[in-house]
Amino acid sequence: MALPFCLALSIVGQSPVLAATPSDALLMGQVAEPQSLDPQVATAANDARILVNIYDGLVRNGADSLDIEPALATHWTISADGLTYRFDLRQGVTFQDGTPFNAAAVKYTFERMLDDKHPAHNTGPFPLSFFFSSIKSIEIVDEHTVVFHLKEPFAPLLSNLATPTGLIVSPAAVAKYGKDFGRHPVGTGAFRFGEWQANQRVVVTANSDYWDGKPAIQNVVFRPITDNNTRVAEMLSGGIDAMPEVPPDTVKLFAEKPDRFRLYQTTGPHVWYVMLNTRSAPFNDVRVRQAVNYAINKPSLVDNILQGSADVATGPIPSAFSWAYNNDVKPYPYDPQKARQLLKEAGAEGATLTFYVTEGGSGMLDPLPMAVAIQADLKAVGLQVKIETYEWNTYLAKVNAGLPPQVQMAEMAWMTNDPDTLPFLTLRSDALPDQGGFNSGYYHNPEVDRLLQQARLTTDNASRAALYRQVQQIVHQDAPWIFVANWKQNAVTSTRIDHFTLQPNFNLLLNRVTKN
Repeated sequence: MALPFCLALSIVGQSPVLAATPSDALLMGQVAEPQSLDPQVATAANDARILVNIYDGLVRNGADSLDIEPALATHWTISADGLTYRFDLRQGVTFQDGTPFNAAAVKYTFERMLDDKHPAHNTGPFPLSFFFSSIKSIEIVDEHTVVFHLKEPFAPLLSNLATPTGLIVSPAAVAKYGKDFGRHPVGTGAFRFGEWQANQRVVVTANSDYWDGKPAIQNVVFRPITDNNTRVAEMLSGGIDAMPEVPPDTVKLFAEKPDRFRLYQTTGPHVWYVMLNTRSAPFNDVRVRQAVNYAINKPSLVDNILQGSADVATGPIPSAFSWAYNNDVKPYPYDPQKARQLLKEAGAEGATLTFYVTEGGSGMLDPLPMAVAIQADLKAVGLQVKIETYEWNTYLAKVNAGLPPQVQMAEMAWMTNDPDTLPFLTLRSDALPDQGGFNSGYYHNPEVDRLLQQARLTTDNASRAALYRQVQQIVHQDAPWIFVANWKQNAVTSTRIDHFTLQPNFNLLLNRVTKN
């Protein structure tokens, strides 16, 4: 799709100082280039902010909550044994390529991920297919009714269906584009895909036939601006209209200009951590893992680098999941003396460590300053840390493949909408990179595995919560990560933008946004 002349001019032809965004387009300053616009392939929140505006799922999270509400499914019932989920589908909905949304499209979407004999399975990989591994079969009752039969009860199923991985794709478009579908996305969402100019922009346009009402804005342009200073400069000069993930040291700057900007902040389930390579020395010794947690001044990181935009983390289940959070588990205190003592006991004094660090990416806050501060704290207890930096998508490819023996540490951040997600995908013994998981630090604890599996099978929330609290206690003691921060999500827009809201699941739904 060709861009309107005025829109192209505002992006390319003007200097930042003179930039003025057109009234029919919302220009979003993204933290990175997308990996893919295939919802079953993408994993980053950066990509999800685009995906949720092109596609819909069977269910979605409600506005300003993690509650589940209807989307492409108008109603559902769950059998008493938790093994059967029956969905009544919304009628009269079409994909943006004109093909019908129906039960066959739902079956196709999930079987593409789960069945290695499916004709479109080679359009993957599908790194988050774990979300739906409990599905045994999918039955088409009629065009507007579909039934999921599970192998065993699976408590997080509805929460997982509300994630970007659960968004429904056009079977015709996947068949047409194959592995290139991620560059030619087709869903049922509020916006149609327009174009993707690599490292410049992704453009989507209003879907006038959207079942939930035509969007108020005609175009949305997602611009990847990876450098924090450049992104802030564009926001200040009017070159972009909105910017999620405001760099912490500039939050106050925007807050002090209410005549020009609106600052949005909300709490969501986010964890920023440093994974440790538990498979090789020195982090194959729990004393060394605990030592680095004692060595790092996390309150200083949160207060000084993140400017109070986060809280100190205690483990893999963020406090935003209040019903499952273990209040008895406290953050490791800053105690360099204790750190040096543990390093001495483990014979790890003076160890040299390689630390993978990203230049920027979704949920990563201020990754370079954070890494430098962590490096300094570890140096203070005698550890020599070498930082290696990479662009976000290169970084993800390296880290998601698993830390090699010569790399001991790597930054990471996750946003989730169920307490199951992060520990199950990153701390379970079977979630190793070569098995499709994200346990890139090779943590292994059979008791954690057992508790996580039991929690998945438990449909009573109080019982699930008790299991997750046990997980948090064990993982805190084992210290497979340096537990650093839980971010308080934020964004800034110009005062030209109205009806912009942050969602606790870190997505951005833009169909109600207006611009004057």
